Amino acid sequence: MINRPLYMQLIQPLIDKDIIKVLVGFRRSGKSILLDLIKQHLLENGRSEDQFISMNFEDFSFYDYREPMKLHEYLKERIAQVNGKVYLFLDEVQEVKGFEQVVNSLRVSEDVDIYITGSNANLLSGELATYLAGRYIQIFVYPFSFREFIQAQKELGKELTNAQYFEEYLQTGGMPFVVTQNLPDYTKESYLKDIYNSVILKDIIERNTVRDAELLERTVQFAFSNIGQIFSASSIAKYLKNQQRAVNSDTLLNYLRYCTNALLFYPLKRYDLKGKKVFQTNEKYYLVDHGLREAMMKDNKADISQVLENIVALEAIRRGYKVRVGYIGDLEIDFVLENSGKKLYIQVTYLLAEEKTIEREFKPLLKIDDNFRKIVVSMDRILQSRKGVEHLKIEDFLLEDEW
Repeated sequence: MINRPLYMQLIQPLIDKDIIKVLVGFRRSGKSILLDLIKQHLLENGRSEDQFISMNFEDFSFYDYREPMKLHEYLKERIAQVNGKVYLFLDEVQEVKGFEQVVNSLRVSEDVDIYITGSNANLLSGELATYLAGRYIQIFVYPFSFREFIQAQKELGKELTNAQYFEEYLQTGGMPFVVTQNLPDYTKESYLKDIYNSVILKDIIERNTVRDAELLERTVQFAFSNIGQIFSASSIAKYLKNQQRAVNSDTLLNYLRYCTNALLFYPLKRYDLKGKKVFQTNEKYYLVDHGLREAMMKDNKADISQVLENIVALEAIRRGYKVRVGYIGDLEIDFVLENSGKKLYIQVTYLLAEEKTIEREFKPLLKIDDNFRKIVVSMDRILQSRKGVEHLKIEDFLLEDEW
């Protein structure tokens, strides 16, 4: 089991506190692993397994307890059988309508420490969430980072250079099961396709009552192909019109929103550095895991600059930065990162092989007149830092402890 210190450092101070811990993340991104890590930590610190009550609502044996009254009665009975504090773990709790009332009732009436997971960004945004207002903390969980990928590969017995690990990460991505098992490539691909199909069907089509599944698929495929490119619902509509498929832009906008809620995509706003304003149209979309793109499209190496951008964007989000696409005049900066008063400006490219590429990547950063870090990230082996702008190998950048 791969340790995930980034998350455990957030969770450990909250153990035994009167607050519900909510782990939200894309399907199979490691939420259940985190619950196991929490249990392991509790066992190492004096608790016993008798104090744990665990339910995974994707397990058919718990199907009857998706009804809140039955779930409440069942948990009250189980808790009454435990001596001392109870640690309650409810996995994929979005399958239970009205779960908020159940967990808040138990929080109030029982000596219980509650951990829940879900696969929707709006898990706690409905009216029932008012029951938990101020009584929960939400922690977003992502697929493995490059650092976690290396740790998993080492546990499988691989000993490579960081550059070689990155070549594999580029193709495989960070979905935990794929990374932690010694599987043939065709099995990895099949597993990732199954995850994709499950998310499309359960988290998007069923949850949002999507009637035109084929149109949804086309919309998702367009977004996959245009990761890191500026586009809008109207640009997808124009693309589909060229394929003799007329469609309303509002429908496409809803589909993109459904995908975002299912944590498949992360949209980034565009930000004017001079005017200090956010553009309200034409966002960039990034994918939760680039391994899914490779499984579905088989062209990560062909579109390597886009995939490198995706990797850096998700790492920045994973580290808790507010991430936007920057503009200074008519020049674009791939990412402007902000966190606790700190800023970071990043350009991502494949190789600085030509002078015009060097000019394109460095010029926007050289126009910024503050003293925050400015970095060009690429797969070059020879680095070309200049005038205060750093040039870093992408694998070294991703492995930095702090940005």
